[in-house]
Amino acid sequence: MKLEMFQVDAFTDKVFSGHSAAVVLLDDWLPDAVLQGIALENNLAETAFLKPKGEQWEIRWFTPAEEVPFCGHATLASACALHRRKGIERAMRFSTRQVGDLVVTPEGGSYRMDIPRFDPDFDIPADALINDMRTDAWVQTFRNRENFFAELASEADVLAFRPDLPRIAELGSFGFCITARGETSDFVSRYFAPGAGIPEDPVTGSTHATLAPYWAQKLGKTHLAARQLSARGGTLACEVAAERVYLTGDAVIFMDAQIHIP
Repeated sequence: MKLEMFQVDAFTDKVFSGHSAAVVLLDDWLPDAVLQGIALENNLAETAFLKPKGEQWEIRWFTPAEEVPFCGHATLASACALHRRKGIERAMRFSTRQVGDLVVTPEGGSYRMDIPRFDPDFDIPADALINDMRTDAWVQTFRNRENFFAELASEADVLAFRPDLPRIAELGSFGFCITARGETSDFVSRYFAPGAGIPEDPVTGSTHATLAPYWAQKLGKTHLAARQLSARGGTLACEVAAERVYLTGDAVIFMDAQIHIP
C-alpha cells in the first residue's frame, strides 16, 4: 500500500522553524496499530491522518507514543497540504472525535483556524508535581482539560526555565505549559509533554485555546499576538470570541513523500 504524505512547518513562513507535522492522506481508516507505527516512524511531535467525509475530512492525530484528542499545529498543517497540493481554496472542515469540528480558512499566505475555547480553571489545585517545581517567578497556576499552566513573572523567566522532564512525565497524558507577558508580543509560552513523547513542543496550537482567553482577560483585549519560545520558535495571531478562539498563522511545505505500508 502506498500513501501520500506531506511534512509541513506550521506557524512560520519559512522552513526549519515553526512546528513540523506529517500529514497522511487515507481513503479509509487503517488499524490503530498501523497509524501509531507510522507516527513512530515519522518521529515528529504529531502525525495527522485525514480521511474524506463528504465535503469535509475526519482527522486524527498521533504522537510517537499515543493518539491525542486535539492538535492545533497539525490541523493547520493539514489545511496547508490540502490547499497547496490539492487546490482546496475554500474553508476546510475537520471532524474530530473529542473536540467537535475544526475549520481552517486560507487567508492569503496564512491560515485562520477556528478552535474551541477552553477557559482556564482556577478551582482545581495544581498537581503536587507542579507545586514541587514552583519558584519565586511563579505568579499563579491553572489548568484545562489536558494541561497544567503556570504564569511566570516575565518573558526572561520563561526563557530561563529548565524543565524537570522526568518529573513532568509523571503527569502522564497531561502536559505542562508556562507563559508570561511578552516583551515584543502580548504573551509568550513554552510547552512540555514528555509523558506523550514530546519533551518540548516547538509551537502548540491547542494550548492557545486556553492561553488566549487567559491573556485576553488579563490584558483587556480580544486580539493578541503570541510567540512560543522554543528553539524553533513560532508566532500566532489570536482572536478570542465568546465560545471560540481563532488562530492565524503561516505554514510551508517542507517535503512531499510517498510511504509504503506492508
